[in-house]
Amino acid sequence: MEYSHRYHAYPTQEVAERLDSHIDVHRQAYNHTRYEYSHLREDTDTIGSAYNHHARLTDWKTEFPVFKEVHSKALQRTVTRFYQNLSNLSKQKANGRKVGRLKWKSPREFQSMTYSQSGFELKNTSGRNATLWLSKIGDINIRYHREIPDEASIKEITIKKETTGDWFVSFGLETDDADPPEKPDVDSLDTSNSVGIDLGILSYVHTSDAKTVDWLDLEDEYDRLRREQRKLSRKKKGSNNWEKQRRNVAKVTRYIQRKVLDYQHKITTWLVREYDAVFVEDLDVKGMLEQSHNARNKQDAAWRQFITLLEYKSDLYGCHVVQVDPKGTTKECAACGVETAKPIWVREHSCPSCEFECARDANAAMNVLQRGFSELGLGWPEDTPVETALPTDTTTVSAKRVVETGSPTLKERTASAVSE
Repeated sequence: MEYSHRYHAYPTQEVAERLDSHIDVHRQAYNHTRYEYSHLREDTDTIGSAYNHHARLTDWKTEFPVFKEVHSKALQRTVTRFYQNLSNLSKQKANGRKVGRLKWKSPREFQSMTYSQSGFELKNTSGRNATLWLSKIGDINIRYHREIPDEASIKEITIKKETTGDWFVSFGLETDDADPPEKPDVDSLDTSNSVGIDLGILSYVHTSDAKTVDWLDLEDEYDRLRREQRKLSRKKKGSNNWEKQRRNVAKVTRYIQRKVLDYQHKITTWLVREYDAVFVEDLDVKGMLEQSHNARNKQDAAWRQFITLLEYKSDLYGCHVVQVDPKGTTKECAACGVETAKPIWVREHSCPSCEFECARDANAAMNVLQRGFSELGLGWPEDTPVETALPTDTTTVSAKRVVETGSPTLKERTASAVSE
């Protein structure tokens, strides 16, 4: 099983300058890989794959001595990084998305490098602090707040400079100590162990079994962000004061992003622990953000990130996570299937055909559940009438309750909150 641990790094000023220099060399290597891929594509022996392109590194070092200053394995990893980005573009194109070409990286756009297989060593891990040694760079102090398991091996490390100026180190780990929990048999799934999720407006999450989770209150954080942005607008761009204030803005932005990510981690962990199957809408988040109304709130929701976390944790906790077509989940009646148009401000579902009534988000969540079963080829269980699965009373889990809930006991505490 592969996963990663991330730590705050505190390099000295001398080491930080060396890191900046090495990262810039790797940026030049990335851009040169892009150049050769675009202009030397007829040379199929050395162009076209990361493995073949690695053979050109010897010639690079002869022609450009600056590439000798960085670790050879890290240089190979930068070439591989280009081809990984190229592969991601190909996958997006295969999914029907309009994609362009990989662009030249400016210094502000390229702020990390990766050591793979060798060139690094983790030392002095007995306390809350540790030391990371990097070849041709030196020792870097890190905040060792979480121990790396003895059975895990470090496959690679990535060191990154954030827009705030802070440094972070990510360890790519691999362990074979135990297989992750097996997912339950698809044929045995039923509504009691499965849930459909509607990512809504009034509540962040509304489940098909009538549980809701409130939105995270970020008003104070956004007030602070607006104040810092106003201060930035008064500074002369490029000056030292402007750079200091830019970092202040970046720190507030990062704090908001981390708070949202932490919130999503706790919700998704609860979901994959609680249920055998979780069905969620495959939302076109990019298209939704391009709409003129309510774009900022949709961006704060980070729904694509939420779905990605669900899929990532599905393998860790043995839970099926399936994305379904979101079209018409709000309009379609969960009881009879008749579609009824509803303006965004109408928050109740009332079917003119079968007279079924419930909350709008609850109706959408039940439709997601039904489509999830259809996606797995199971159909809808005949002994589970939709009216029974859609109680009119919903149980709300407040955002404050989720924030206060620690990850190790999230399931138990959330269940306690729901029962109150």
